[in-house]
Amino acid sequence: MISTSMINSRKKQMKKGFTGLIAGIVLFCSCKSKTDYASTIHDPILFCKTVKKLNDVVLENNFPPMVASRNYAYATIAAYEIVAAGDPEHYQSLSGQIRHLPTMPAPEDTSTIDFPLAALLAFTKVGNAVTFPEGSMMNYYGELLNMADSVGMPSNRISGSMAYSDTIVATILAWAKKDNYPETRSATRYTVNEEPGRYVPTPPMYAQAVEPHWMEIRTLVLDSASICRALLPPKFDPSNKNSEFYKAMMEVKNIGDSLTDEQKHIADFWDDNPFKMNVTGHVMFATKRFSPPGHWMNIVGIAAKKAGADFNTTVTGYTKTAIALFDGFISCWEGKFMYNYIRPETVINQLVDPEWRPYIQTPPFPSFPSGHATASSAAAETMTSVFGDNLSFTDTSLLEFGIANREIKSFRQASQEAAMSRLYGGIHFRFDNDLGIESGKRVGELIVSRLTMKK
Repeated sequence: MISTSMINSRKKQMKKGFTGLIAGIVLFCSCKSKTDYASTIHDPILFCKTVKKLNDVVLENNFPPMVASRNYAYATIAAYEIVAAGDPEHYQSLSGQIRHLPTMPAPEDTSTIDFPLAALLAFTKVGNAVTFPEGSMMNYYGELLNMADSVGMPSNRISGSMAYSDTIVATILAWAKKDNYPETRSATRYTVNEEPGRYVPTPPMYAQAVEPHWMEIRTLVLDSASICRALLPPKFDPSNKNSEFYKAMMEVKNIGDSLTDEQKHIADFWDDNPFKMNVTGHVMFATKRFSPPGHWMNIVGIAAKKAGADFNTTVTGYTKTAIALFDGFISCWEGKFMYNYIRPETVINQLVDPEWRPYIQTPPFPSFPSGHATASSAAAETMTSVFGDNLSFTDTSLLEFGIANREIKSFRQASQEAAMSRLYGGIHFRFDNDLGIESGKRVGELIVSRLTMKK
């Protein structure tokens, strides 16, 4: 027979055990809430999605490719500088490597800063400042803060991350304002004349040449806009059927007249025209896609995921590639407006077939060298330095525009294909592409040799 005292003793033991169990659960949940936010906020895919947010703003507001490259460069550098501050054992600031980049503010109390969150916030805020319309990225900025709160990040860590992020943002934006971009907004337009072999606007828009003063923008790594200039193009000599120019001109026409389905897919996939004017009878309407820098920013995200890169490596890949695109376009534009080379469409219409049209639409700036070839080749070098030489992946960037994927064997192979797409599209001579690739490769190699990011 169990006595009353035994029952009371058993009750006390059960109560003590239950209390201990509850305490354990509370402790477990408490520990989980302190660390679980990292699985969300420190996920490199979140940074990729954040870059895509800026990419969409750039697309919707018709930023031409060279201006888009500026948007990505400053936003990614802001994010990277926070990554470097948060992990100084493995990452090095770009201050002093980019000669005119000032020293970044050091964090005062790292215990109240979540560096991945601060990097996300800095990217978003700088991206918002260098694009338009005003406030285009700030709703997303609020979403990031709400996300951090909802997954359990302590409030003092959120506020500390915001505060440190703001110091980096202010420094980057003050530096960005000195790159001569504001001054070029009121610079003179391109002068059109009938000099033989000189670029003139092309159908259907006959638009003014875009950004004829872009070579005056301050470079990031290159010593000058002209240091990696493309080598001299062939002499404009369309009346001599044995000349290099005549053969290149007829190659554009002949390929354009007999494109295979594969060549059409390559041309469509790498078209990357941010603002195509479609004309049907008296009806005109525009369609938008990513510009070449936007396409390569997408590729960085795809490659980072395929490589299994962590948050800091992913930010590094984006930043190094954005710098290559930025300096690549400045270098290319210096050549374009020094040579002022005629487009294939213009000379074919003048001398061979007035009704001939390229497969894709000719963009509004001189032909030589190819901007896509130059920027793509520069980007391929920086991406190879981060993710390796033989990373194969499926490029899904154009699915949202109804264009099928392409299988990519390496970044350099992708850049070669991007360059060839301009010949298939009928908007560039082969020498535009070949010499553009060489120039862009020099840009990329110089950036890789001069910048130490991951120690």
